[in-house]
Formats: sequence, C-alpha cells, structure tokens
Amino acid sequence: MLEAAGVPFDAMAAGVDEEAAKASLRADGISARNLADALAELKAVKLSRRFPEALILGCDQIASLGGRIFDKAGSREEACEHLAALRGETHSQTSAAVICEGGKPVWRHIDVAKLAMRDFSDGFLETYLDAEWPAIGGCAGGYRLEGRGAQLFARIDGSHFTILGLPLLPLLDYLRTRGIMPK
Repeated sequence: MLEAAGVPFDAMAAGVDEEAAKASLRADGISARNLADALAELKAVKLSRRFPEALILGCDQIASLGGRIFDKAGSREEACEHLAALRGETHSQTSAAVICEGGKPVWRHIDVAKLAMRDFSDGFLETYLDAEWPAIGGCAGGYRLEGRGAQLFARIDGSHFTILGLPLLPLLDYLRTRGIMPK
C-alpha cells in the first residue's frame, strides 16, 4: 500500500515475538482495539530504538467478533473454522498504526471497519478454501478482500485500507504535516 501511494520506505522486521506478546496481552483481557495498538507500538518502538533518527511505522491488525479474536489461521482446517464462525455475522477489523521517533511514539491512529459476512453454504466455503488456501493463512479472519474474499461479504462499513491492514489516509495526512509527502 505504501509503495502504491508513493511513500518512500524501507521494510524491516522488528524482531518482536508477536505471538508471546499477544498471548500475554490477551491473558490480561485486552480489547481487540487496544491489542492492535499495543502490538503496532511494540514493533515501532523496538525498531525506533535501533534507528532513533528515523520515523518508524509499526502496524497491526486484529479481526474480532463478540470478544473473540481471530488469529491468522495456521491450517486450512483452522481457516475453515474461523470462516464458519464469522459466517452470517458482522465482525470488526481493527487496524492500528504507530509512528515512533527516537524510541517514543509521536503519532498513532486506530481505525475499525465492520464487515457483514453473508450466510454462504458449506459448499461455497470448501470451494473458496480450495482456491485461496494457503494464501489466506497470513490474513486476519481468513480472507483477502482484494481477492475472492470479496465474495464472502454482504456489506462493508469502513475504509478499504483499514481492512487491508493499514489506516492509510490518516497516515498520509500525518506524513504531509511532517513534510515527508507533498501537500
């Protein structure tokens, strides 16, 4: 998304044990919104300490329904279970972005999109998984809206970019105020 929007960047792994951090935060009963924010901040702070002169962007996305958080599916069977649980329901995709400078957060934005999944048949679900697994294994909720996953939905309320994992428009606005992107 950043490349398509013309934002100059270098991609780096933060080296964060995201699963351990997520498990610890979830054990404390953290909300999906606060979990996405905490993970985005954790990634940005860690890299910002290594590169204090740079603006470091950390992001995270959480899919949730009624207090249940849907992690990325580790298997086709788990993806099937996630999609079956979301079928006929309206769930949330929460995307958080945090920018750090000098090891400290200087900007953050959290956005939530609501997605109403249609009540599709078991046959449709199997056909979808045949076509999309394993590509959807890295996707919160078990779908890629930019692909065949669009067929899963009856209605979507919220930013397309948020659903893809980054509140891009608020980020671009911040980068313009910092003089990084042209006004």
